[in-house]
Amino acid sequence: MNKKNLFGLTLTELENELSNLPKFRAKQIAAWIYQRGAKNFEDMTDLSKNLRADLNEKFEIQTPQLVKKLVSKDRLTTKFLLKFNDGAAVETVLMRHDYGNSVCISTQVGCAMGCKFCASTLNGMQRNLTAGEMLGEIIFVNDFLKTENQKVDTLVIMGTGEPLTNFDNLLKMLKLLHENYTLGMSYRKITISTCGIVPAIKNLIAEKIPVTLSISLHAPNNKLRSEIMPINSAFPLNEVLKAGELYAQETGRRVTYEYILIGGVNDTEEHARQLAKILDGQLCNVNLIPINPVDERNFQRPTHNAIQKFFHFLNSHNINATIRKEFGDEINAACGQLRNQNL
Repeated sequence: MNKKNLFGLTLTELENELSNLPKFRAKQIAAWIYQRGAKNFEDMTDLSKNLRADLNEKFEIQTPQLVKKLVSKDRLTTKFLLKFNDGAAVETVLMRHDYGNSVCISTQVGCAMGCKFCASTLNGMQRNLTAGEMLGEIIFVNDFLKTENQKVDTLVIMGTGEPLTNFDNLLKMLKLLHENYTLGMSYRKITISTCGIVPAIKNLIAEKIPVTLSISLHAPNNKLRSEIMPINSAFPLNEVLKAGELYAQETGRRVTYEYILIGGVNDTEEHARQLAKILDGQLCNVNLIPINPVDERNFQRPTHNAIQKFFHFLNSHNINATIRKEFGDEINAACGQLRNQNL
């Protein structure tokens, strides 16, 4: 008999599944699953043996399993390859900052966006992750940190996949993560990265949850952006920028524009000039990311001089820019690299 997986269910859904039990039992089980790291019903010691046996006959607790773990030399970055029940695997990254622990999760197995510089797209997209699977990535890292008396403090949804093409599952996961019976994470500690799915950005605005929005630009004009990001043919640069501006206006949250610097492709002063022009007047930051080269892609890291010149040009033209601190480059921390090697 196929057992029902309880991991990923909301409290209301748990109450419905356990409708023959008092409602407080659903709360107990939710706390065991999401906060106390229970992997089976035998761990739930405040339930009677008979109840645990009955639950075990009908239900299960499916969580992602560790396939491989890589730790950076400075021990600030840990990359996990996690496998789900059907054998599909994704990458999840723990980054230790001076302000706390951040986890970067994947939202899909593979990616369909086809960005030319990214390892995630090399094998296409296999499937969406469920809300429970995404939450499972976070809970896995949180349980890992418990051994150090620490926890996950912030979430960045920037791993493999385009989050906004898995919108319903993403939204359910965000709301579940926010609940007190899971991790009770504030929406303001969550960042969602998108390559610019304009209708979904508008849907996110309508949800009125104050997450930070991060939009991948990676080019300051349509011609270049279309060459390296095929999604630009569906949602051109001007539409993406309008959606970003609308998000900032409606939510009051400053939008981050991600810009991967690729040597000889998009890293000149002229590119910086064009970028400053199209972002003039927006409530935004620019996050400059020197590319982490992927073996299968013929792109090179920009020179240190090019990175600094680009950075200083933007800031001197009233565009607030930062250079992303690099984590785990020696352990292939760029999205998709570990999974592709394992495949």
